[in-house]
Amino acid sequence: MVAGAAFAATCLSAVAVPTGAQADPPAPVLEGAETSSTTTSSPSRPAQADSSVVSARAVIVTPKPPRQRTYAYGRHPRQRVDVYWRTPAKPKQQSRQPQQGQQPQQGQQPQQGQQGQQGRQSQQGQQTQQGQQTQQARQQPARPGVLLLHGGSWRRGSKTGWKYFARRLTTQGFTVFAADYRLSSMAQWPAQRTDAQAALAFVKKHAKTWNVDPQRIVVVGASAGGHLATQLGTAGTGARQVRGVVALSPVNTPYLAYQDGIAATASPIQSGLRNAVVKLLGCVPSQADPACWERVDDANSATHATPGDAPMLLMHSEGDFVPVTQSTGLASALRGVGVPVTVKTVPGDMHGNGLLNDETVYPALLSWIKSRTS
Repeated sequence: MVAGAAFAATCLSAVAVPTGAQADPPAPVLEGAETSSTTTSSPSRPAQADSSVVSARAVIVTPKPPRQRTYAYGRHPRQRVDVYWRTPAKPKQQSRQPQQGQQPQQGQQPQQGQQGQQGRQSQQGQQTQQGQQTQQARQQPARPGVLLLHGGSWRRGSKTGWKYFARRLTTQGFTVFAADYRLSSMAQWPAQRTDAQAALAFVKKHAKTWNVDPQRIVVVGASAGGHLATQLGTAGTGARQVRGVVALSPVNTPYLAYQDGIAATASPIQSGLRNAVVKLLGCVPSQADPACWERVDDANSATHATPGDAPMLLMHSEGDFVPVTQSTGLASALRGVGVPVTVKTVPGDMHGNGLLNDETVYPALLSWIKSRTS
């Protein structure tokens, strides 16, 4: 399967739009107070300050978890996106209370009837100060965003698999969005891409809600989610939609995965991936089915390569069951039209999110994302 397995050693943290639902995204629908009953009210601007929690022995400083909420960007149960963000610390307020034992100066004692007026003035002053603090929060520079798409052979998987990775990215100044999408058991291709595009459109439309710059969003996907990420970077408006794409073990050419799965040397997991491709496309590729071949070509990210597509960082392990050839073909197509692409392989046989277990991957990924969103 093409699952983005959660990893332990490294912090980690992916709906459905009915056919033709490329119209404006719906207004934000919040699920739950801070994490589920659905309400149609728009989310309020973040106002909670960040802080850190110091361990009992004061040896390790652990960042406080970011704020997290789930929004519905469509009517289908899989049309959900988890948002992780941090808000700037509030400026410390200086107390204006007189020190203990301090007496009013002679001649300045309140006259009878003036105490209520002073109380009202104090309350008005506090309200003014709170309003100034809210305005300051709104004037904070907009942050870059990262949209995460999970793996799972297009048949399974969840946005929650990105939780720890998302939290880690928020400590670097990013607001993170982890989206679900319709699975192949619910709808055939291109529904999954349509959902990813709808999730991105939702994030961009409501970016001000989380103080995100809609022009500085990078997409990160693993395995099947990596395939959807490269589709977001090529199909349609490409770089005009996202600043860049990071794909871990992306199945950029599903038909190639189908061929690998029918080979005599195919491993059980490769055979399973072949079946997943058939389920995704809703057909077995054959010359007698032109409609199937149209879906095969459309699912190939290289088919959509055009000048102006989003720059990409494509990563595999040397023993990945989704081999690096899944990315070299896309890289050649993109370079042929002048789009910058980096293909990186690392030792081992990790797949998808598991690549983050390699100590060189996260720093390279983070550096690349920062370079694209700075």
